[in-house]
Amino acid sequence: MTTLTLTELKLFLRDKSGPAFGVGLPLLLLIIFGNLPFYREHRADLGGLTLLDIYVPILVAFVLAMLALNVLPPILAGYRERGVLRRLRTTPVGPVRVLAAQLIIMQLTAMVAVTALLLVARLAFGVELPRQLAGFLLTTVLATLALIAIGLLVTAAAPGGRAANAIGAATFYPMVFLGGLFLPIPAMPTMLQHIAHASPMGAAVTAMQDATNGHWPHWLALVTLLAWASAAAVAAARLFRWE
Repeated sequence: MTTLTLTELKLFLRDKSGPAFGVGLPLLLLIIFGNLPFYREHRADLGGLTLLDIYVPILVAFVLAMLALNVLPPILAGYRERGVLRRLRTTPVGPVRVLAAQLIIMQLTAMVAVTALLLVARLAFGVELPRQLAGFLLTTVLATLALIAIGLLVTAAAPGGRAANAIGAATFYPMVFLGGLFLPIPAMPTMLQHIAHASPMGAAVTAMQDATNGHWPHWLALVTLLAWASAAAVAAARLFRWE
């Protein structure tokens, strides 16, 4: 398992698109937002916070969604399309270990990306680290499970790598919109706010912002993430095809 994970990690790093989108793009967005004076102004309507304070948890959720929906599905669907998973079924390695290795790599990449985001935001732009660290970590774990489960469901539904890329992108953009990347959730119309809070990205961002401000994440957001993780995992397991 260790050898397989290291091999998959080498392939992941050699491809460069995964690290670029999963780590580089969120950091680039943070640097762009952080250098805009509008995002660094303290605002009374945000309780004295800046827009950058609000956007850092959104970018953390953005990282998780990018890895789960735009990086993982094309890799696994491409393996299935090329017959890699089918051939591995005849060896002691088995295709399940390939799936496990990919999940480990996604989790490690997410840890690196989230840590880098928080540190750069703190050291370069003075954004406070999450004051309720345990709640923030719990939310990050649940959000990772929910989004990866949805990514596996995309993989199960896609016939090949290109289709997985297209379906993943079609799922990703509405999700990040509901997560507040283009329009913060409090600024959305009331009906859209309810939809956003029921989405995995909206629930993740809401819980992360609560933890960042020093409050324990609302139980409804955590339950929403757990429900998405469970439902998507069950659906993916039923639909997943090794060949």
